[in-house]
Amino acid sequence: MTARTRLLDPAVGRALSALSRVAKQCLGDPALAELVVIRASQVNHCAFCLDMHLAIAREYGVSEKQLDLLAAWEEAGDVFDERERAALALTEAVTVLTAGFVPDEVYEQAAKHFDEAELAHLIGLVVAINNWNRVMVSRRIPPGGYTP
Repeated sequence: MTARTRLLDPAVGRALSALSRVAKQCLGDPALAELVVIRASQVNHCAFCLDMHLAIAREYGVSEKQLDLLAAWEEAGDVFDERERAALALTEAVTVLTAGFVPDEVYEQAAKHFDEAELAHLIGLVVAINNWNRVMVSRRIPPGGYTP
C-alpha cells in the first residue's frame, strides 16, 4: 500500500479543521475531547489519527491507564467516570450507527451528563473525527506525520 499524497481540497481541509477546533473548544474539556477522538479513531482503525491524538491526550494529562484501557472502556471499571462513559458510548453509537440511528438510551444517558450545547459540540466532535478518519484511512496516510 502506498500513501496517496493529496488529502483533499485545501478549502475542505480548512472547513474540517474549523469544525474540529470549534467542537473541541466549545465542549470545554480537552482531555475528554481527546478520549472521544481516540475512541472513534480506534473503531475506524485510523493509525494517523491515533498517533496524533494519543500525543495530544498526553499533553492534556490523560492518564496512561485511561489510554491503555480505552479500547475496553466498558470493562474498565472505575477507570472512566460516568460522564466519560456516556461520552464514549455516544461516540461509538454515532461512529458505528449499526441500527441506522443512535439508540435512545445512549443519547439519554449522554444528555444526563451534558447540557444541550455540550451535547451538540460532543456530537459535532464525533462527526468531525469520523470525517478525518475516513480521509486519512481512504488516503492511506501512515502515522508519524503529526508534530505538535
